Amino acid sequence: MSKKLYFILSLFVSIGSTAQSKDGYWDNIRTTNETIILKAGEKKFIKSANFPEGTTEVVYRITMLDDNQKISSSLVSVLKSIPDPTGISQGTAGAVFLLSTISGDDKCKYAIYQNNSDVENYIKTGKNTNACFVQSKPINKEAKLLSTSSKCLLGNVENLYFTFESNNWIMNQKIVLEIVPWVDVKSSRGWNPETKKELLTIAQKQEVVKSLSKKDEFYAIFIENVGAKYKYSEFKQLISVEKNRAIEQSVEESLKKSGEIEKYYDVIRNKSLKLFNSGKTNDAIELITTEMIAKKRASYKDYGVLGDYYLLLKQYTKAEEIYNQGLKQNPSEINFQLNLAHVYLFTDRVSQAKDIHEKYSNQTLFTGNSWKEQVKLDFKEFQKFGLPTDNFKKILRIIE
Repeated sequence: MSKKLYFILSLFVSIGSTAQSKDGYWDNIRTTNETIILKAGEKKFIKSANFPEGTTEVVYRITMLDDNQKISSSLVSVLKSIPDPTGISQGTAGAVFLLSTISGDDKCKYAIYQNNSDVENYIKTGKNTNACFVQSKPINKEAKLLSTSSKCLLGNVENLYFTFESNNWIMNQKIVLEIVPWVDVKSSRGWNPETKKELLTIAQKQEVVKSLSKKDEFYAIFIENVGAKYKYSEFKQLISVEKNRAIEQSVEESLKKSGEIEKYYDVIRNKSLKLFNSGKTNDAIELITTEMIAKKRASYKDYGVLGDYYLLLKQYTKAEEIYNQGLKQNPSEINFQLNLAHVYLFTDRVSQAKDIHEKYSNQTLFTGNSWKEQVKLDFKEFQKFGLPTDNFKKILRIIE
């Protein structure tokens, strides 16, 4: 069997299969099916229907008809009979050509343009300036595929303009133009290399990035995360508050996947500490409360920091409550015991404070300091903040 005959048979065997696939589909809604009449020597054009977002390939068919002829099968119905259009540039275009058997004897030339101004120039001058494709040899039928590698689909093309020039100098011509776009599912979401660069810029501006050891991995996951949640058009339509929230969520999810989420939380903690040290104590407390504890991001250390804030601000009841919450999260963390001893000392429960110091005075804390060293450092800090020092000597005598 010859290669040519085998190719023809393989195309017809596929008839009846679906043209849809998980990768994309033929858009049978936004097709073009136009008929024009050309007088002898006349020039006209047809503007295609708007291509849907994600159009990566376009199949078109041009047919010249006599007045009494009709096309037996529309281009859409032909394409529906072609299977998964992988390798479309050969299979589908070939099938369309083979099935486009109806045509008249008249011929015409045609060209394809991306914008209307070039078309108007052609109608006036007859020159194919800036055409992305020119068929200068007169034809009576044509079926072709345009892919993203074609000049005609370069850039964000919404329409194509087909110009026709009659090659018949005696009679009128009837020309039928059919155009069907192939929509790639991924591309239909609007995330192309250019729009992804916008997400990359957003990711690069995140404060946490400077502390990451796997920046490129984070960038890639972030772009994938946002792209999966939103179409590009949807993302652009978010108002400022919505977009900031979407970015924050995607940053956190991306850092979890890359294994560097704690670095993001450390940014929040450091920001809170800077606020506290600069005198913006309420803002520091609110940041830890809303961003760490309320959003269930907090570790026992965050309870320790928040408790310290309240203690230094002499809000002893709140400090005690927070320390106890931290102790529930990590009962073995003796730093909470030390903090509670401080609270007892400042709330006239000296005997309870002494009990704790006597029990843990030989321990070493997570800071690496001995219990005695940490007590002395804490007492110095308390003096700076004007906390009462009356009972300090009683405690120091116990731990000496």
